[in-house]
Formats: sequence, C-alpha cells, structure tokens
Amino acid sequence: MRKAYLDNLRAGTVWLVVIYHVCYLYNGVGIPGGIPGSPNIPAMDTAASVVYPWFMVLLFVIAGMSARYSLVKRSARQFIRERAVKLLVPSTLGLLALHWVTGYLNIKMGGGLEYIPPALIYPIAALSGTGPLWFIQMLFIFSCLLVLIKKLDKNDRFYKLCGRCGVTAIALMFLPIFLGAQVLNLPVLTMYRFGIYFVSFIIGCFVLSHESAQEKLRENSSTLVVAAIGYGTAYLLLFHGQNFTEPQCLKSHLTNVYLWVTVLAVIGCGKRYLDRETAFTKLIVPSSFGVYILHYPVLLTTGYLLCTYCRFPAIVNYLVTLLVGVIVTPALYWVIRRVPVLRWLVLGVRGR
Repeated sequence: MRKAYLDNLRAGTVWLVVIYHVCYLYNGVGIPGGIPGSPNIPAMDTAASVVYPWFMVLLFVIAGMSARYSLVKRSARQFIRERAVKLLVPSTLGLLALHWVTGYLNIKMGGGLEYIPPALIYPIAALSGTGPLWFIQMLFIFSCLLVLIKKLDKNDRFYKLCGRCGVTAIALMFLPIFLGAQVLNLPVLTMYRFGIYFVSFIIGCFVLSHESAQEKLRENSSTLVVAAIGYGTAYLLLFHGQNFTEPQCLKSHLTNVYLWVTVLAVIGCGKRYLDRETAFTKLIVPSSFGVYILHYPVLLTTGYLLCTYCRFPAIVNYLVTLLVGVIVTPALYWVIRRVPVLRWLVLGVRGR
C-alpha cells in the first residue's frame, strides 16, 4: 500500500538531512562533532536550527505510517526478517565495511590517534562510526516493539480507536510529543532520544496512517503552515544563536509545539501537492534510503580535506561539500548496489 506523497516526503526529508549535515560540519554554535577550526557562516547555523527540531520526528512519523502499511501485507515474522536485513545489518556490519571512515576521521580530528594502539584503531573507529545510522538502529527497535504491540492487541482495537481522531485531537498529540521529549534521552549520545521518537513512530503508525487523518491534514494544510511559521518565528527569537541540540531547547514547550505543528503542516501539504509521481521523483525516491546511509562519510571526508589542505572562504566550503554530497552520494549508492556482499553489508540489499 504505497502512497506517492509519503515516498516523496521521505526522499525530500533525506536530502534535507544532507543539507543539514553540511551546516552541522561547519557549525559555529558549539555542537560537538563539527570540523574543528572550520570557517563558519552564522546564517547557515540559523537555517540548521530551523529544521533540527522537526525533520527527524517527521521521518519517524512517516516510518510509523509505512510500518503500518507494511504489516497489512506481511506476517510479523516476515516484517521483522525484512527489517533486520534492511535496518540492522547496515547499522552493525555496515560499520565494519564502510562507516569506520566516519569514526576514524572523528578520532583523527579530535587528536585521539596518538593515544590509541595501532591494532585498536580500526575496531574503535568502526564502533564509533555510527553517525546518522542511529536512526535505523532505533527504527529496528521500534519495529520490534510494534510487533509486540500488535500481538497484544490482536483485534486492532487501539488502531480503530485512533481512527476517530479529528484535527483537534491530532493537534493535541503535541502533549505526548512534549512528554516524550522529556524522557529516555541518553546523556552523551544526545541523538538517541528514545522517548519523542518512539511516540512519533507510534502516532504515525496508529493515528496518521488513517486516510481520514491524512485528509483532515490536507484540508487544514494552509492553516497549519501559517501556525508553523508563527511558532517557528517565536522559536527563532527565543533560541537564535544558541546550541539548538541542548536539552533546554529540545525540551521546551515552544520547541515541541513548533515541531509538531510543522510536521503536521508538511504532511498536509504533501498530501495536497505531492501525491503524484514524476520523472524527477522516480529518480530520487528509489535511492533515498541509500543516500541516507551513505551521505555522511562523503560529506565528512570532503569537509576534512577542504579544511585540512585548502584555505577557501567559508561559502566555498559549504558549496563544494554540498555539491560533492549531491553528486558523489547517489553515484556511490548505485555502484555499491552492484557489488555482491558489499551491497548486503552496507545497504541491506539481498540478491540483485
């Protein structure tokens, strides 16, 4: 049960993640993991702060909706088996095959190579090379929990109950989103926000997967866009120039209202304007998962080389890194898809 607009939104959000990571690598607001000493453009930090609260929540909501549609056609065992190959293999064995590059460069930029015995550099680099793969690691865990929930609710009563939600009830889902933002956040690995992302996944699966809910968001999309702009402006006024990944920002009432209204606005506008296939969407949609998996090592390597061996102005670094990401990442994806074993390790693709 594929929906063109969800595929288009997912692919568009993945490319938004790519753009965000370009800004992140050169950030000047103190977010750990950027390239040390890199020139910065403050406007790019502002752009990154605008999308940071909501774009991963949107991906988890869409993932929840897609999981619901997938379970309609598959048994629980088939669903978990497919998820294990597509999500678990790339986020574990893929670290050994490719993403050790991310870990190695982060260790090198942090000055840690001189303190690590040579024999341990590769395994430590592999273990620390997760990068954006935290998303698919969490998605696999949530998929397993979803199967458990489905098993406990064999008659789908909770799903049917959620189908009665009107637009007001959907908007009030801000409350569980806000509560989720307060709990189950890992202290050092701050990207692992299990509370809010699990709530987002469940809302997508049980509430927004209903056609009636999507239609309500489509009908109210203009109002939601205006609200998102208003809350977004207030959010920027309050947190501009600050580290927008800190708990005081991510846990605030304003941030969570802004992110939820924006997610609903994007889904509503997607349903209204993007529910079709074009030659362009047929090009980018099939590769979007691969782009997400592969983009960060490409961007980090490019940024490291630019900042280490060149002295370009900041704007050149941003543009070159983005251009390399846009060209090299899809090309790398299509190459790896054609290499046996490697395509399974890195992309979770079996067979041809």
